[in-house]
This record gives sequence, C-alpha cells and structure tokens, in this order.
Amino acid sequence: MNKLKIGIMPREQFQRRLVDIAAGKIKARRDDPKIWFSSMKSLSEVLSDNNVRLLKLINDHHPETLSELAELSGRKPGNLSRTLKTMEKYGIVELQKYDSRKIRPIAKATEFDIQYAVA
Repeated sequence: MNKLKIGIMPREQFQRRLVDIAAGKIKARRDDPKIWFSSMKSLSEVLSDNNVRLLKLINDHHPETLSELAELSGRKPGNLSRTLKTMEKYGIVELQKYDSRKIRPIAKATEFDIQYAVA
C-alpha cells in the first residue's frame, strides 16, 4: 500500500511558498508533500479515528460496493459517500465506478508521513 506524505502549513504561508516556487526563488523538492492541510484540525477531520477505521475496513475487506461498506461499517450511505468523496479528494481512497451505477471503494494509502514545522 502507498504511503501518503502530508504537509501541514498555514494557508498564507503555503500561498507564499507557491508564489516563491513560481518565481523561482525556491525549488520544490521531490520528497515534498503532495497533499497539504492548513492545520492539524483540518487534517484530523479527514483522518479522524472513525475515518481511519473506515479505511482499514476498505483495505481489509475490499468491499465491492458502497452499500457493502455501509453494512460493514454501520454508517449511513449518505454520510459514507460524503466522507469517501472527501478522502478521494486527498488521494486516500479511490471511488472506482463500474457496471454504470456501482462504486467500489479502494484504499490508496494506509500509511501516512505527516510533516509539520512550527516556524
């Protein structure tokens, strides 16, 4: 399974960093995080204990549909769908469409390397 490198940096500092990279003042390193959060709080909302358990269920049981995952997790399908779409946005899961209307959740990352600098 893939290890996802996550960075945490205040939004203003991240925007300055992007401008500096675009201007050539600094160079992004190959090992820099590809996913960024503006705070520990925003990261903890995506990787909450419940969502990490959900990710483990996906990885361990390989459910074929969201309905199957809802049954395994005891979560309501609407809530589950919103959570998975958020996790997909960050590259943590993939929602693979098949048979025209079915969606298979796939765990893309089960390990996380979190970089946070207090500066």
